[in-house]
Amino acid sequence: MEQRFGLLGRKLSHSLSPQIHAMFGDYSYELFEREPEDLDAFFADTSLAGFNVTIPYKLEALRRCDALSETAKRIGAVNTVIRRADGTLFGDNTDAFGFSYMAAQCGVAFQGKKVLILGTGGASKTVQTVASDGDAKEIILVSRSGENNYQNLSRHADADVIVNTTPVGMFPKNLEAPLDLLQFKNRPAVLDLIYNPRRTALLLQAQSLGLPNTNGMAMLVAQGKRSAELFLGQPLDDSIIALVTQKMLQMQTNLVLIGMPGCGKSTVATLLGTRLGRTVLDTDAQVEAQTGKSIPQIFAEHGEKAFRDAESAACEALGKQLGTVIATGGGAILRERNRNALRQNGTVVYLKRSIDALAREGRPLSKDKAALQAIFNERKAIYESFADYTVDVDDDANETAERILSCIFS
Repeated sequence: MEQRFGLLGRKLSHSLSPQIHAMFGDYSYELFEREPEDLDAFFADTSLAGFNVTIPYKLEALRRCDALSETAKRIGAVNTVIRRADGTLFGDNTDAFGFSYMAAQCGVAFQGKKVLILGTGGASKTVQTVASDGDAKEIILVSRSGENNYQNLSRHADADVIVNTTPVGMFPKNLEAPLDLLQFKNRPAVLDLIYNPRRTALLLQAQSLGLPNTNGMAMLVAQGKRSAELFLGQPLDDSIIALVTQKMLQMQTNLVLIGMPGCGKSTVATLLGTRLGRTVLDTDAQVEAQTGKSIPQIFAEHGEKAFRDAESAACEALGKQLGTVIATGGGAILRERNRNALRQNGTVVYLKRSIDALAREGRPLSKDKAALQAIFNERKAIYESFADYTVDVDDDANETAERILSCIFS
C-alpha cells in the first residue's frame, strides 16, 4: 500500500506544500484541515506514515509525540511527525534547518551580530535557536507591548540583522510594514519569513536601500526538503532546494508590462498569457470594472485625479495576485504606491516603442504628438528605473512576446 503523507493545519487553502513535495519525490502528499476536536482521530490514523504540522498545532504535536528530536525539544514545537514501525510517533522540527539555509543563502552569519527578531511566537523561537547556535552577540525580541517594542526601537539602531517572524505584511494585508528601516544605522540584513507576497513592504524598502534581504520561500522549501528526507528515509542533495525554490518563485511571480499608452501592452499580454497558460489582467480593465465607467468617461466627468485614484486601487488589487500577466496603463507607474503594489509579486518589463508608432485613438492624454512627447519625457526615467527588463517593440506582437520570454526564461 502506498504510504501517505501530508500537512496538518486548520486553514490550508493557500498552502504550497503539495507543489513543493511533488518535486522531492513520488509520494502521496495531502492537505488535512482539522479542527481541534478532530486531532485525536487524526493522530491515531495509522494509514499516515508521516505528516508536517503548521499553525496552530505545532505545540499540540509536541505533546502527542512519543519521542522528540533534540531540535524539537529546544524549540518547543514539532512541525514533522513520523510514524515508526512500532506505531509510535517521533517528532522533529525542520524549520530550524530551513531558516539556517535561508540565512546562509542571504549571506547572513550570526556570529558576533546583534539580531533583532520581530515577534515572539513559534517562528520566533526557531529563529532564536538558530541565531543562538550561530553565536549571535545579542538577540533582541520585539513585541507590541514587551520591554522592547515598536515605540522604542531607537535603542536598537545598531542591529546587524532584522528578522520578521510576524504576519505583518502577509497576504491579504499586503504592503503593511512592521517598522521603518531608515532608523537603523548599521545597514542590517533583512530576513522576512513571509513568502506571500514575494516582496513585503519591509523587503521592498530593504531593496530600495540596497540592504541584503530575502523572503521566506527558501526556508519553506528547505524545511520541506528535510521533511521529505524523514518521510523517505533517505538523503536528498541540498542542490534540489535552490531548484525547487526557483520553480516556486517563477510560478508565483507576475509578469508586469509597463510602457507608454498605445505601445501594445494589452496585445502582448494576451499572447504571453496564452503561451504561459496564465491569467491575463489589465489595470485599465480593472478600473472600468471598479467604477462601471469607461476611462474617457472618467476623465470627462471627474478628471485625471479621480482616474489615478481608481488606478491605484486597481494596481493594489491586481498586484496581490500570483502567477499572472498584468498589462498596466501608461501612467500606472507615476505613483510610488502603485510601483510597490506591482513590484511586490512582479517581474517588470518595459515595452519601449517610438512615439510615432504609438496608438492614440481613445486615449485622453494622447491627443497629439507634442502632448505625447511631453508625457514620454516625464515618464521615461521612471519606466527605465522601475523595469527589470527593457524590450523594444515593433509591429509584430509575437516577436515582442518572444523577446520577453527569452529575457526572462533564458
